[in-house]
Amino acid sequence: MLIELKRIDDNFGFEAKDVNGNTVRLDAGTASGGTEHGARPMQLLLMGLGGCSGIDIVSILKKQRQRIDDFTIQIDGTREAGKEPSLWENVAIRFHLKGDIEPGKAQRAVELSMEKYCSVAETLRKSGTHLSWSVTVN
Repeated sequence: MLIELKRIDDNFGFEAKDVNGNTVRLDAGTASGGTEHGARPMQLLLMGLGGCSGIDIVSILKKQRQRIDDFTIQIDGTREAGKEPSLWENVAIRFHLKGDIEPGKAQRAVELSMEKYCSVAETLRKSGTHLSWSVTVN
């Protein structure tokens, strides 16, 4: 997997590109001198967690012939205070699913993703992050 980052402004703005040409903009927050014209790197970790688990959950529910009409994931994280580097300490994820979905199957799909399949969740867990989640159907 090859990712290339290119600086795109006079401050901290970068554009990351994968081998397929997909791009993501990164920047620092204004408190650090950035312009917030992109996601901060630590935010991207949480976005990656949402994408990783979301893909797992959709895959599992499709195999179970559950119809997903809408799917929203909210992630709230807190970082270690007074440390450098400051890692994610607690991350709470709320999965909101709508459709013809059996609640037990949705709960199990989330558990499988978060405890077995999602590589980002495991990466965060191995760094000491406490992960918690909830599931709402309809």
